[in-house]
Amino acid sequence: MMVAIETLRTPWLETYAPGSVHDALIADDGSVRPRWLPLLDQLGQLGRDTLVQRADEVQHLLHENGVTYNLPNDEAGSRRQWWLDPLPLVIAPQEWQQLEQGLRQRSRLMAALLKDIYGPRRMLAEGVLPADALYANSAFLLPCDQLLAEEDPGLLLHGVDLTRDAQGHWRVLADRVQSPSGVGFALENRIAMARALPDLYRRAPLKRLAGFLSAQHHSLSSLSRLNFDHPTIALLAPGPGHDSHFEHAYLANYLNLALVEGSDLVVRDSRVWIRTLGGLQPVDVLLRHIGDAWSDPLELRGDSLIGVPGLLEAIRAGGVGVANPPGVGALEHPLIGAHLPALCKRLLGETLQIEGMERHWCGQPEGLAWAMAGFETLSFQRLDGEPGPVSPADMNEEAASRLRQAIVAQPDRYVAQQPLVAATAPFFSRDCAELSPLPFNVRCFTQAVFDTDYRFSGYDVMPGGVAWHGAPGSAMRSSQCVKDVWVTAEEPQPHVSRLRRSRQPLVVTRDGADLPSRVADSLFWVGRYGERLEGRSRLLREALYRLLEQGQEGQADDTLEDLLHLLELDTSSPGELPVERFVMHRDRLMGLFHETQDGSLPMMVSRMVNNCRAVRDHLGDDAWRVFNQLRQEAVRLPNAGIDQGRRSVETVITQLAAFFGLCNETMPHHFGWRFMDIGRFLERALATLTLLRLALIDSRHAGEALWDVVLTTTDNATAYRRRYRSELHPAAILDLLLFDEANPRSVGYMFKRLERQIERLPQPSNTPYRSDEARLLIKARSALHLADLELLAKLEDDEDAKQALADLLDALTVPLEALSLAIEHSHFSHVEAPRQLIPMQTP
Repeated sequence: MMVAIETLRTPWLETYAPGSVHDALIADDGSVRPRWLPLLDQLGQLGRDTLVQRADEVQHLLHENGVTYNLPNDEAGSRRQWWLDPLPLVIAPQEWQQLEQGLRQRSRLMAALLKDIYGPRRMLAEGVLPADALYANSAFLLPCDQLLAEEDPGLLLHGVDLTRDAQGHWRVLADRVQSPSGVGFALENRIAMARALPDLYRRAPLKRLAGFLSAQHHSLSSLSRLNFDHPTIALLAPGPGHDSHFEHAYLANYLNLALVEGSDLVVRDSRVWIRTLGGLQPVDVLLRHIGDAWSDPLELRGDSLIGVPGLLEAIRAGGVGVANPPGVGALEHPLIGAHLPALCKRLLGETLQIEGMERHWCGQPEGLAWAMAGFETLSFQRLDGEPGPVSPADMNEEAASRLRQAIVAQPDRYVAQQPLVAATAPFFSRDCAELSPLPFNVRCFTQAVFDTDYRFSGYDVMPGGVAWHGAPGSAMRSSQCVKDVWVTAEEPQPHVSRLRRSRQPLVVTRDGADLPSRVADSLFWVGRYGERLEGRSRLLREALYRLLEQGQEGQADDTLEDLLHLLELDTSSPGELPVERFVMHRDRLMGLFHETQDGSLPMMVSRMVNNCRAVRDHLGDDAWRVFNQLRQEAVRLPNAGIDQGRRSVETVITQLAAFFGLCNETMPHHFGWRFMDIGRFLERALATLTLLRLALIDSRHAGEALWDVVLTTTDNATAYRRRYRSELHPAAILDLLLFDEANPRSVGYMFKRLERQIERLPQPSNTPYRSDEARLLIKARSALHLADLELLAKLEDDEDAKQALADLLDALTVPLEALSLAIEHSHFSHVEAPRQLIPMQTP
C-alpha cells in the first residue's frame, strides 16, 4: 500500500524533493514506497538530533574497529575512514527475488565463459565472441590455458556493481571477478548499524549476512583436492599497504584463514607450503586477493614481488585450489561485456536477465555506425588499458574531432556505450540533518555453493551488499558516503551465529607452531617499536615538565640538557638569555611531535602501525580499538601546543600500557606473543642500560636531580621511596634497576624473562647444543651475576667503581645488541623482502 507524503507525518520528507528520475523512496505518484514506511516511522520517533548522534556513533564504531580504505596516493594521508550513512538502502522481498535470480544467472554465465576461453574456445570458433576479446585483452593470460579441472566450478566469488536507470530498472555496471572486495566491509557496516541503531535494526525483518560468510568456508574447503575434512586455507593478500587490507585481515579472522603474503609461501613438489616457525606446512586452498598477473612471477609478471613462484604449476598438478583462479580477470574486459547478451543465449540458452549499459564494439561495422550516429551523446572506452571512458560532450570541439578521427582510424580499439541517467536514493546529510535524493551504486556478491559431498550445486547471493553515492560506475573508494543494503524478508529471520559448527571431528592444537615467520617478525617489531615509543614518551614528558617549570625567566636546568641528549636532540648552547634558552628548548622538543623528524613520536607510531597492520588478524578486537585510539592521538600531535602536547604524551603512555596489557590478557601465550614480548623487553633492557650509563657515568650534571629523572622515567619512584624513603643513593638505584629480579623494570628481571621466552622458541635445527640466542643471554646474565656488588656500592666516590660499572654495562649491552641479530637470523632471515635485480618485460 502506497502512502502519500501529505498523510505521512514525518519531518524527514518535508525537504525531500526527488527529480524526474526513479527514486528508491518516493514513487512516481508522490507516495512513499511501502518498504520504507517502517523505517521512516522509526526515524520519526528518533528525531533529527538523535539520528545525528547515532550517525556519529556509527562512525565511532567503525573508527574503533579500524574500518578504513587505504589510499596510497592521497597526499593528506594514506588511509580514509568510511562515512557510513545511518539510513540504509532498502530492497523489498519481491524485488530482491528478481535481482537474486539475475545475479545467479550472471555468475553461471561468467563461470561457463571462463571455462570456455581457457578451454575449447568455442565462442571464438563460432564467432559469438570476436578474437580481439581475448588476443587484444591484456588480462587474458595464455599460461592459464587448460588450468581448470573439469570438476572445478571456475568462478567461486563474483562481485557485481549495479545501479538503477532513470526508469528504475537494475543495470549492471561492472563485474568484479579477480578479487572482489566489499564482503568484509558489508558485514562490518551491518554490525555497526546494529549496535548504533539497535531498535531500527531489531524491528526490521532483515535477511542476515552471516549465513553467506559461514557457507563460504565450506565452499573454499570444497576446492581442496587432497584434504576435504580439515584443509588448510589461506588468504593471499598483497600486504598492509593495499587499499583493502582491512578487509583482508577481517575476512581471514572471520573465516579462520591464515593471512599470508607471497613471501610466506613456497612451491615444492607441486604443492604450496607456508613458511612457519615449525617448518613448512602445506596449503590446500588459497583465497586469492592479488591481481591475476601478479600471482606467479615464474610464468606471469616476472617483476611481481607479491606472487608465489610456481603457483600455476601447483594448480595444474592439483596441489592447491585457488579462488578465483588466475586469468579470471579477462572476463572484466569491456569487449566481453558488450557481447554478454549473445554469449548468454549461446552458453546458457537464456536471455540475459539484468542488462548492462548498451555497448557496441566499434570493430564491427554495425557497431561503428551506431557509435558515429550518436557520437555526441555516447562515451567511449579504449581497449588498450587507457583510463576512461571519455565523452565528447565533455570535450571542446577540437578534442572531440580528434577522438572521432582516432575511432575511425582504429575502430577495433574502442567500445561505445550509452551513458546511464541514474535513479536516486535517500542519503542522510549530517551537516543539515536532512535526506537528499542522490545517485548511487550497489555492489552485490555471489559465491559457488557445494553440497555435503563437496559437489558444486550452483550459486548463492549475499542478501545485502555495499551501496555508495556516486555517478554510475564511480569507484567505491572515491565515494564520500557508503550505505548498508537491507534486504527485507516477509517474516523475522532466525539468528545466524558467526561461528560455524564443525562437520568433522576437530583436531585440537595449542602450540602455535603454524605461525608464519613474517608474522613473528612483525610481532617482534611491534614489541620493540611499542617499547621504544613508551620510553621516548616518558623522557619527553619529563623534559616538557621541566621546561614548563623552568619558564621563560627561570635559570637553566642542567637535567634538561641530559634529557635532550637521551632524546637524541641537539644540546648545543641555545643562548645566554633565559627566554632564548626556553624558545630553543621548546622548539627542539616540539619537533618530536612531527613525523618528518627522525625519532619523533608520530614516526614511532607510524612504524608500529605498519607492523600492527601486518598482524591485524593476531590482535584482539579490544587491543585493536585501543591501538586505533593511540594512532589518532599521534595524528593530533603535530597541531598540539606545549601544554596539549604534554597531555597527549600522557595519553600515549596510558594507551600503550592498555594495548600491551590487553595483548597479554587476550593473545594465546604461544610463539607470536613470545616474539612480541621478547621485542618489548629487549628494547626496554637496552633503554634502561643507556639511562643508567648517562645518570651514573657519562653525565656532567650527575646528582639527585638526574637520579630522580631516572626513577620517574622508569616508573620506579614510588617503589624506591617505599624501600628507601626519601634518601637518594646511586648504589640503591643501581640495585633497584639493575640487579633486583623481582622488579619488572630492572635489567635482571628482563634478562630472566627473555631467557624464559627464548627457551620456549622453536629450534631451527635438531642440534643438542644451545642456540646463539640462549648463549648470548647466558653470557649477559653471567656478567650480571658475577658483578662485584661491594665495589659498585662505592660508586659515588670511587673511580674504580665507576670504571667497573662502565665495564659491566658494556658487558650487558653488547650481548643484547647481538641478541636481536641472532633472533632475526634464526627465525626471520628467510622472509626478507624480495628485490628486483634487473628490469623485466611485462605482458
